[in-house]
Amino acid sequence: MDFDLTEEQRLLKESVDRLMADAYGDFEKRKRHQEHPQGYSPELWAKYAEMGLLALPFTEEQGGFGGGPVETMLVMEAIGRGLAVEPYLATVVLGGGFLRLAGREDMIPSLAEGSATLAFAHTERQSRDDLFDVATTARRTDNGWVLDGSKSVVLHGDTASHLIVSARTSGNRRDRAGISLFLLPADTAGVSRRGYPTQDGLRAAEITLEQVKLPAGALLGAEGEALPLMERVVDAALAALCAEAVGAMEALHELTIDYLKQRKQFNTTIGSFQAVQHRAADMLVALEQARSMAMYAAMMAEHPDAAVRRPAIAAAKALVNRSADLIGKEAIQLHGGIAMTMEYKAGHYFKRLTMLANQFGDTDRHLRVVAEAGGLDNAA
Repeated sequence: MDFDLTEEQRLLKESVDRLMADAYGDFEKRKRHQEHPQGYSPELWAKYAEMGLLALPFTEEQGGFGGGPVETMLVMEAIGRGLAVEPYLATVVLGGGFLRLAGREDMIPSLAEGSATLAFAHTERQSRDDLFDVATTARRTDNGWVLDGSKSVVLHGDTASHLIVSARTSGNRRDRAGISLFLLPADTAGVSRRGYPTQDGLRAAEITLEQVKLPAGALLGAEGEALPLMERVVDAALAALCAEAVGAMEALHELTIDYLKQRKQFNTTIGSFQAVQHRAADMLVALEQARSMAMYAAMMAEHPDAAVRRPAIAAAKALVNRSADLIGKEAIQLHGGIAMTMEYKAGHYFKRLTMLANQFGDTDRHLRVVAEAGGLDNAA
């Protein structure tokens, strides 16, 4: 199997790495980006658009560059290394995935130029990580639809220009059938948003929908058949999260090694102690294991058979989560007290890795998916 990057992929990696180094090389810049009302820098988001990153996963016919999961992996790794706060996952990976697969090309140009941002409003307080647990309702009217319900922890939901909302058009709350998706401007009458910062420096929102009236054209995809589409887009997002975690782990490992080479105890650098070297080596092994599984997730992200794709993605996420836990904890312990300060990067990387580990399901949930499939060898 060929893991080498093409010339175009290498150029993409180099350009994104330069962008992140310029925008986030100085940790104080991240804090300034977070101070913007949106929680990220509009100027930097415009650079994403100029470089074609926002149009990356769309076909040339859709106005994009025809990139696939590997290209997304390269971008997300760079985002992880930089601890970037821009809504790339929410807008391009999740939102763009829904637009691309549901055939809504009309929104793609505004997304690609950076004027439109998207948020996937799906999680509800009772649903945890079950994509099929939807209590929000959509009632058909003569002129379209009326939505009622609430959504929780909507990533970048407080500043997105448009929302992709899941709602039940038929059936009971936990039925797999009867779920539909709706695309609507975030300022639609009846939509209220309460934004807040998350522990890892990003932003999220609680969203309430009260008698939200939508035209018939707001329906995204087929009525009542949204669950397979959501599972496919979320699997692609999980692969992207694996890549982002690898980028963050790589940066945290490098930060730790650099610290071990400089910090002195008993008149010598602590990195010269064999026990410390063993722990640093364990971090490297965990990082390389996670990198391999992130590549595997990228290769499987667009597999058409959910019975093959889902356990593969779940296995990758479970191993990446475990690596993130080991690397994060070791980095904090090897750094000592400085790692717990807000002024130093290490603790912020650990926070981000912890949030990534729980997004769209924790380790135990993904292990259950693999077990229920009978393991990767039996997935079919």
